[in-house]
Amino acid sequence: MTKLLQTLLDSIAVGSLYALIALGYTMVYGILQFINFAHSDVFMLGAWFSFVLARAMGLGGAGSGSIVQSLVILLGAMLLCGVLGFLIERLAYRPLRKAPKLNVLITAIGVSLLLENTGQLPQLLGKQPARMPSVIPDLVLVEAAGVQIRLVDVLVIVIALGLMLFLQWLVFGSRLGGAMRAVSQNQAVAALMGIPVDRIISFTFVTGSMLAAAAGFLYAAKYPGLNQPAHSTWVLLGLKCFVAAVVGGIGSIHGAMAGGLLIGFVEMFGAAYLTPHLRDVYVFTLLIAVLLFRPSGLLGLARVEKV
Repeated sequence: MTKLLQTLLDSIAVGSLYALIALGYTMVYGILQFINFAHSDVFMLGAWFSFVLARAMGLGGAGSGSIVQSLVILLGAMLLCGVLGFLIERLAYRPLRKAPKLNVLITAIGVSLLLENTGQLPQLLGKQPARMPSVIPDLVLVEAAGVQIRLVDVLVIVIALGLMLFLQWLVFGSRLGGAMRAVSQNQAVAALMGIPVDRIISFTFVTGSMLAAAAGFLYAAKYPGLNQPAHSTWVLLGLKCFVAAVVGGIGSIHGAMAGGLLIGFVEMFGAAYLTPHLRDVYVFTLLIAVLLFRPSGLLGLARVEKV
């Protein structure tokens, strides 16, 4: 029972991180119908920006940051990644908006490689791994039946859930969200209705990038060891979150949330009760199964195209 409860808690925490990153994939796909493969690198930079801001604030050593400092670091990383997301859309994707999808796909891979290799420059992040300062105190809030509920896990779940609920309200309960949904349906008609299509698309990229930055901050707080920017770990994390978006139903906000949590459960329970070193295999096996039996995803809608 102790192992089950601990694995359940870890699954919710990890799944919440995956869901935040998967939302960025699914939002861009819902608007422009293409996969932004550079999104995983925005997540990576969110973690590294958090590290840089924490060191700039003097955090490090055995001490830990205060709540105010952690909030400043989180908002700072989100702001920096939001600006980065805007620049990526404005400089790389907007000129190719009417180009074939293959051109956009190649550009997305190119942007991803550019961010990874630029981040390795000695003047920027460098090629060496780093350890994230303790921005969140390593406290055990509750310990019962051998299960430890740590502050960092609680904050990861609470912040991730809060951001997902805010996005839910933004997309489905605000005028801006109505404009986003209109653009996702038909850009030409949305423009005729007076909706600023370019601004809405840029806002979508900014929002997705800020969510990825929040996930990067939470990931760095939970797993302090940061690999260098071009390490395969970041690529694999991005692929898992892409899998979460596909499993849930690419283009569906609710699907990305559900897919992220499901991937977290599959990975953590597979590692705990089956073979730990095959945890990635379980995730991609789930992807294959979903594509075989429900290609539109668990919560996605199949689209019928007329010829």
